Amino acid sequence: MLALACIAVAIGACTPATSGDAPDVQPWKPVPGKLMTRWAKDVDPANPWPEYPRPLLQRERWMNLNGLWDYAITGKDAPMPEMERGADGKILVPYPIESALSGVGRALKPEQALHYRRTFRVPADWNLGATVLLHFGAVDWQCMVSINGKRIGEHAGGFDPFSFDIAAAIKPDADNELVVTVTDPTDTGGQPRGKQWLSPRGIWYTPTSGIWQTVWLEPVPTASFSGL
Repeated sequence: MLALACIAVAIGACTPATSGDAPDVQPWKPVPGKLMTRWAKDVDPANPWPEYPRPLLQRERWMNLNGLWDYAITGKDAPMPEMERGADGKILVPYPIESALSGVGRALKPEQALHYRRTFRVPADWNLGATVLLHFGAVDWQCMVSINGKRIGEHAGGFDPFSFDIAAAIKPDADNELVVTVTDPTDTGGQPRGKQWLSPRGIWYTPTSGIWQTVWLEPVPTASFSGL
């Protein structure tokens, strides 16, 4: 025991001292105890999934909204909390809340709602008189989106991309608040869900709830291509 104590002291003595201004806890880290791939160590919480998310029709002007968002879990019918002060913590988008890389590793139950919040400021060279599209690669399963307290739209479906024109709701030269509220019945509903199961075992997989593909903005002309 004495030898182990001496080793511990020696290791502590070799550990560099930290500045008093440095935070004691990092704002994000993978949830320990979960199976990780060899690419997990390369995840940058400041810029996860930095690639333009659409292989066709890439535009020069766009803004990636992946990164650390505030999150909170409430009852499905409960009012949304004051996210600036009542958040449960930070979640790394676009990793589902159950995953290790989200930094949360919590299950979203059918009777609960998951609330996301972040702010963004559009670049000065964007023409806000045209269309500004807010894109979601995928959200599992049902979500409601608001900008600056104004309800923008809803979407249901865990696997398909969707977009909203938010030009009329955003403010130039100011911070804009984006809030996304998600519910997911998983195996208690009749929606397509693959092998997701609230109690994974055997052939059943861990659920994937919330934002799990890139979120991004791009300004487009009123007349523009949407597909080929």
